Amino acid sequence: MSEPLVIVGNGMAAARLVDELAKTALGRYAIAVIGAEPRLAYNRVLLSSVLAGETASHEIELKPADWWRHHGVTVKYNCRAAEIDVGRRELRIENDESIEFSKLVLATGSTPLRLKLPGADLLGVHTFRDSRDVDLLLTLAAQRKRVVVVGGGLLGLEAAYGLAKAGARVDLIHLMDRLMERQLDAPAAALLKSLVERKGIRILLNANTARIHGETHVEAVELVDGRRIEAEAVIFAAGIRPNVTLAMEAGLSVNRGVVVDDHLQTSAPGVFALGECAEHRGICYGLVEPAYEQARVLARHLACGNAAYHGSVVATNLKVSGVSVFSSGDFFGVDGTESIVLNDASGGTYKKLVISDGRLTGAVLVGDVADALWYLELIRSRAPIATIRDRMMFGRALALPSRRRDAMTFSLP
Repeated sequence: MSEPLVIVGNGMAAARLVDELAKTALGRYAIAVIGAEPRLAYNRVLLSSVLAGETASHEIELKPADWWRHHGVTVKYNCRAAEIDVGRRELRIENDESIEFSKLVLATGSTPLRLKLPGADLLGVHTFRDSRDVDLLLTLAAQRKRVVVVGGGLLGLEAAYGLAKAGARVDLIHLMDRLMERQLDAPAAALLKSLVERKGIRILLNANTARIHGETHVEAVELVDGRRIEAEAVIFAAGIRPNVTLAMEAGLSVNRGVVVDDHLQTSAPGVFALGECAEHRGICYGLVEPAYEQARVLARHLACGNAAYHGSVVATNLKVSGVSVFSSGDFFGVDGTESIVLNDASGGTYKKLVISDGRLTGAVLVGDVADALWYLELIRSRAPIATIRDRMMFGRALALPSRRRDAMTFSLP
């Protein structure tokens, strides 16, 4: 008889775990997926493309309904998990139904931060995180509303781009002195700002939000320095926090995220966590690729019990507000490192490679990211680069002889 495995969350991490389990442990587990959103798992990275009208909502679905049925997976969406009883090995969902499990996986993701500001409870204040948020923002854009987006990280830029392309008038305000300060160095961020502003988005840096004005509905945003920005809506896109409420109430060990070991197991035997809600060796990864790596490891562990996760080399490889951006490794450059830089602001291209002890240790690319995966593999493998150093900036095609290019084919999941 198949062992009951319940996955709480129906996002990208959960879908990848089921996909990996279908390859490694088909038939061993009777899998049930419980998701709070009112639809099947979808590619959250493409929400801004839906908002911008570049992609239809149904096109970002990760797997069609018949795929889940073909693999014998029970999917309950629009269904919120309410309580985990670790001792009784039961999960209760909000309609009082209980589901027994032998093993349980938490893939509950994150929730968007809502800044605690005067006026944050006014009508017209929204977040940008899931497909329901996209529907609200599309309505704002269709009405040609004037919108202020708070946050100059990935989420904020994506919200601003999607809204502007859909017809809204957009101001983006960011607390820090540059955009995407965790993923880009100062020159790369400056180029990104210039490229985004060409799309009709006004960007204000060093802009600390003080309050939101309005009687019942948003009318303006006031900054700490006294500047006032007229607005009819405000979008908070200032970060996320791991969704750990269910785990905490169940008595599992929680810091910022649900604490897991190298087998992705929580403090309770047979209960696992992965993706944005999980904290491994003190790190919560808020990116897709680490979640996919965790899914592969957990699937192998559930299949044969001998796989371990040792952490991820974080990389950002995305199209941000229509601009291709990549960064990985120590791209800021610590003492003792060297940097090779190509900065073509007019051409919309910036490249920076950081070298230490004869190896590539970090990279930042804006505009031209054609060789991003090659640079990422060099960083991960710590391969010596002495023989290609003088040509490396110009890409894999020029850096490697043809016979070596044929032998070195890299890909990401």
